[in-house]
Amino acid sequence: MSSETSPHKPRVAVVFGGRSSEHAISVLTAGAVLRAIDRDKYDVLPIGITTDGRWALTADDPERMVIADRQLPSVAALAESTEGGVVLPVDPTNREVVYSEPGSVPKALGEVDVVFPVLHGPYGEDGTLQGLLELSGVPYVGSGVLASAVGQDKDYMKRVFTSFGLPVGPYEVIRPREWENDPAAARRKIVDFAGEHGWPLFVKPARAGSSMGITKVDDLGGLDEAIEEARRHDPKILVESLLRGREIECGVLEFEDGPRASVPAEIPPVTAHDFYDFEAKYIDSADGIVPAPLSDEQTAQVQELAVAAFEAASCEGLVRADFFLQDNGEFVINEINTLPGFTPISMYPRMWQESGVSYPELIDRLLQAALQRSTGLR
Repeated sequence: MSSETSPHKPRVAVVFGGRSSEHAISVLTAGAVLRAIDRDKYDVLPIGITTDGRWALTADDPERMVIADRQLPSVAALAESTEGGVVLPVDPTNREVVYSEPGSVPKALGEVDVVFPVLHGPYGEDGTLQGLLELSGVPYVGSGVLASAVGQDKDYMKRVFTSFGLPVGPYEVIRPREWENDPAAARRKIVDFAGEHGWPLFVKPARAGSSMGITKVDDLGGLDEAIEEARRHDPKILVESLLRGREIECGVLEFEDGPRASVPAEIPPVTAHDFYDFEAKYIDSADGIVPAPLSDEQTAQVQELAVAAFEAASCEGLVRADFFLQDNGEFVINEINTLPGFTPISMYPRMWQESGVSYPELIDRLLQAALQRSTGLR
């Protein structure tokens, strides 16, 4: 239902946390969204998913959803009960959310008009939650099942981009069965890749984000440890060659007339870190330059590529596209994020702030677009 026809304020379920290694980043994002969402325009129901998959009713307390003394927040610390669970019916004729605890009568929490999923990584950003919401008939912010799955799996993401003629850097994939059946052959595959493209390499989980599990490998001596670190997050791993150049990001937002690109940003070299890793992003708050110091031609080119990536993967709502501007002046797309970091200091909102769309306006635009978009085939 849309806000124009509804006799009440639309009810937004902000779903956050989750089972992935990006659990804490999702809690940070949820805190920022809860802090900024217009309570005069929307009713809000915070629902946290614990690391073991329990849907918990949580306190609407964004001040606790922050990094304090370098400690990351969690849904478990915010949940109103250690056992109670929230259930979203898989029934498109019924949007009634129910809360139950062992030994107690289930309590109706009311209907939900739209879900704002602020989950990152597997079991949330990868199409799994989107599939559940499609079955439930509940509108939601962001991309659908296919685009979410493609955006999470860097292997298939790169295959899609290549098929659409977008520039992608050299990479190799080691699938779970390859490593489990013959790790020596899988290792040789990586060494051969290094022989062709040179060291250093980046070894990363194929289906994780927030720079989790990524290792820069300078030589053969660090390879096994890097593989094991990546496999802690995902049994499928990706190996990429080092692309020398500048890191450029660009936001895409869906407007009434189609997707538009924000001003781009640049991630400068991080002197205290070997690359733009998790600690640089979230603990030590490495700063980006917005807008990026690019020529008008370069800005137009990266904006065009960002929108092309959005369209190639059939995305909806929002995307952050990450690029390398190589020393030869050519852009290469690294990846897209269909549910990018969304705190006010995250790059995606900052790029749109510089493009004339404030943080609260960005949230409102995404919610309104979701309310007006049907579930199912579209």
